Amino acid sequence: MSKTVVLAGALDTKGAEFDYVRQAILRAGPQVLTVDFGVLGEPAFRPDVGRDEVARAGSGDLERWRSGAHKDEAMAGMAAGLAVVVRRLFDEGRLDGILAMGGSGGTSIATTAMRTLPVGVPKLMVSTVGGGDVSAYAGTKDITFMPSIVDVAGFNRISRRIYSNAAGAIAGMVAAEPPAAAQAPMIAASMFGNTTTAVDFARARLEREGYEVLVFHATGTGGRTMEDLVRDGYFEGVLDLTTTELADEVCGGVMSAGPDRGQAAPASGVPAVLVPGCVDMANFGAPDTMPARYAGRRLYKWNPNVTLLRTNVAENERIGEMLADAANAATGPVAILLPLRGVSMLDSPGGEFWDPAADHACFRALHSHLKLSVPVHEIDANINDEAFAQRAADLLLDMVRQHSEKRK
Repeated sequence: MSKTVVLAGALDTKGAEFDYVRQAILRAGPQVLTVDFGVLGEPAFRPDVGRDEVARAGSGDLERWRSGAHKDEAMAGMAAGLAVVVRRLFDEGRLDGILAMGGSGGTSIATTAMRTLPVGVPKLMVSTVGGGDVSAYAGTKDITFMPSIVDVAGFNRISRRIYSNAAGAIAGMVAAEPPAAAQAPMIAASMFGNTTTAVDFARARLEREGYEVLVFHATGTGGRTMEDLVRDGYFEGVLDLTTTELADEVCGGVMSAGPDRGQAAPASGVPAVLVPGCVDMANFGAPDTMPARYAGRRLYKWNPNVTLLRTNVAENERIGEMLADAANAATGPVAILLPLRGVSMLDSPGGEFWDPAADHACFRALHSHLKLSVPVHEIDANINDEAFAQRAADLLLDMVRQHSEKRK
């Protein structure tokens, strides 16, 4: 059965370019369904879904926007409408992949819609901002960005090559199928460089029991992505061994995942083991980018572009309170594990960040703010010791099994 690519764009100002790509995709094999989100002139060719339908889906006034005097309002409205239309097409089985092209405005509108689609659905954005920081456009979804090099405006020897590459890429993406494999139940785990050993031990244990373990790098985006997938119901359990993003939230580091990090699994009723992993460190850029307020604090140059700040007693108290708040909101099984001999590789006896007073400030805050119904397990080990990792994995396995039995 032929696959369908949704081609979305402003067909008034970039209609000829989209028609070129449409024809290239058709030659490659997939069907094409076009969606117009332009608001000014008439489309260069008749789309399958017109701008009026997109505007209505966004509760907007297309006639008001045609003048060009309310561009910000038009962009927000067409983004909202395109998101509704694109998700509907997917739910109806009429979208196997999506391709869009544009500048910053078109990229904002198109990626708003792309973010409504599940992970794994091919999403390709040809953009003038594709070579820069696209995190705000991508969010936590698997959007592929292709720099347009030149603006999406007319044809030249570079743009024709880029348009052809884009058409070939999306055609290949929708045609690709991973090899058939058994669908094992999935568990999410959070990891950082300083907890890699722990996660490797735990992952091996969970995989022996038949689970597929998805490991997320706790870099801000990684934590947000994991928690979005938790909310979407992908996982049987969450081994949140590395909640370091809370340290960045407290200290103003560059890898915060927001103040609600850690709350998705407990609030969703998914069995979760929470560990204050790597909360001894907040992440900043190169040493010369460190905020002046941290002058004199203990720092570690992880690499030329990452400087780690050792969190202090007060900061760890706040982190402990935040973890307790997450656990207290649980609607399903949740447990806390505390590694008494350090929460990271650096925070181990004799290590650069070894600071028992700061660690225990976090632990005390957890104990004092947790509901009595939330179990706390103290392990006389470093987080990366095999004994700790095995205990964390075994505890989660027991929680998942018991939760499954209750649901049955």
